[in-house]
Amino acid sequence: MLYKSKYNSPIGEISLISNKTNLIGAWFKNQKYYLENIKETIIEEEDIEILEKTKKWLDKYFNKEKPEISELSLSPNGNEFRKEVWKILSKIPYGQIITYGEISKEICKRMNKERMSSQAIGNAVGHNPISIIIPCHRVLGKNKEITGYAGGIDKKKYLLNLENIELTE
Repeated sequence: MLYKSKYNSPIGEISLISNKTNLIGAWFKNQKYYLENIKETIIEEEDIEILEKTKKWLDKYFNKEKPEISELSLSPNGNEFRKEVWKILSKIPYGQIITYGEISKEICKRMNKERMSSQAIGNAVGHNPISIIIPCHRVLGKNKEITGYAGGIDKKKYLLNLENIELTE
């Protein structure tokens, strides 16, 4: 059994999904890959501690208070490769960015490979099930180019601007 609550952010409704102990998903309404890999029954439940903590975390984030990812217990569902990419995303500090190429280099080191397809990296970043908190919006193309975002480019631009990240159009 999974539990769901809604959070009304300045850029739209976010569905928060928990297994009661951990946050396993945070998706914008109509986001690509919404509820991907979720097979369990989901019920609406407001009185789940991790969901309430997540809402407070998001309140802080949207008020530019720079909450730490470590404040929440996260358990994103994905294969080992994706989880490794999401670990890298989780280390990107507030207000900073990383490129797909930099993620690729780091994954190659971790997996002892010479090369990694940028398409594989982009796919893993795009399938991040915990938007904002695992900050995939901080991933840009080379030369700070804004590239895809499963929640929508407009939301990505808003989040980057919120964090005072200078953008290249």
